[in-house]
Amino acid sequence: MSPPKLSPAVTPPETAPQSDLATLLAEPTPRAWFRRPVVWGGFALMLLTAVGLWYWQASRSADAAPNYITQTVARGNLTLTVTANGTLQPTRSINIGSELSGTVLKVNVDVNDRLEKGQVLVELDPSKLRDQILRSRASVAVAKALVEQTAATVDEAKANLVRLEEVARLSGGKVPSRTELDIARATVKRSVANYASAQAGVNDALAALSTDDINLSKASIRSPSNGVVLTRSVEPGNAVAASLQAVTLFTVAEDLTQLRLQVYVDEADVGSVKVGQEASFTVSAYPSRQFPAQITRVGFGSTITDNVVTYLTYLDVDNSDLSLRPGMTATATITANQRTDVLLAPNTALRFTPTAADAGKPAAKSGILASMIPSRPGGNITRKSAAAGASTALARQVWVLSEGKAVSVAVTPGISDGRMTEITGGELQAGMQVITDQKKAAAK
Repeated sequence: MSPPKLSPAVTPPETAPQSDLATLLAEPTPRAWFRRPVVWGGFALMLLTAVGLWYWQASRSADAAPNYITQTVARGNLTLTVTANGTLQPTRSINIGSELSGTVLKVNVDVNDRLEKGQVLVELDPSKLRDQILRSRASVAVAKALVEQTAATVDEAKANLVRLEEVARLSGGKVPSRTELDIARATVKRSVANYASAQAGVNDALAALSTDDINLSKASIRSPSNGVVLTRSVEPGNAVAASLQAVTLFTVAEDLTQLRLQVYVDEADVGSVKVGQEASFTVSAYPSRQFPAQITRVGFGSTITDNVVTYLTYLDVDNSDLSLRPGMTATATITANQRTDVLLAPNTALRFTPTAADAGKPAAKSGILASMIPSRPGGNITRKSAAAGASTALARQVWVLSEGKAVSVAVTPGISDGRMTEITGGELQAGMQVITDQKKAAAK
């Protein structure tokens, strides 16, 4: 039996002309909605917008969180130094001058010449001194002649007294008179006194002659010790006037192989400086060379310069190679204290304190809806310092980074070199990340 034939579909009268028209114009058949690019483009645009909003929210949360700069705590060596400026001077310098006034006849040495003890440096014109010696010798001769004269007078007076006493004895006291005997006795005493005076005059003349001889010897100025001439301020023909004080002609350093560095230590550092400490210094002539030195004296008397109190300190310097010269300006670095294999923390970490809102603050909430939820009260309460209950007055604190949060750790600082500080006690350990600074969040 054959299947029944289907009757052809009846086209509605109102759509038939449109279908025929579309067929006649060869228009394509309309696509399904899920195949249209406009729909997928709108969906992609919405997706990009959502991703952009999420990225904006995440970056905003990251910028709002605190950003810390840290440094790793480690063990090492620490040296406490004190810096001071000063000048190099000889350990002993001698100013050689003239006790006499006169004209310089000859100068035998110059600057940098090496001297030996007793060597003649300058000769003054001795003409006047020699004349003075002749005059003094003449005075000695006159004084000695006067002694002889007074001695004869004494003998004459004594003989006259003996004669008068013999006459009085023979005459039974009738002649001479008592007055004549008293005058004779007085004459003897006077002549004896004149004799003593004449002898004193001889001594005075001899002393004057000796002084003139000494002055003549001082006309040749000699070196009092071995040394080196540092300065010379005299030339042949110069007039030397020593009426008020000795004129300095030469400055002589006794030994240039040993020098003394005189530095002025600030009052804030003088408590750390002690006799026997080692030091090093540099001079402009050798900027890359370190010269060793040792402290030998720390002055108790202060010096005030521009309202700054300093203390004069001496350092002995070995100058065997004679590379250093007196008068050089030096910058000394004194080793006041040393520590080996100690726990070190940067000074910036000891000075750092995070804001109260960032110290131990939990991570920021993510998402737009989550940001609208009110936070739990008490989130901005200031954290109590970990060093608040420490038993020592030297206890302080540092902040370490732990799981993204700033956590305070109690420490006891020791000496500091201005950059690093020794940690002598507390909870800080090597390897911890101490916070040295905090970056501000960027403004949005």
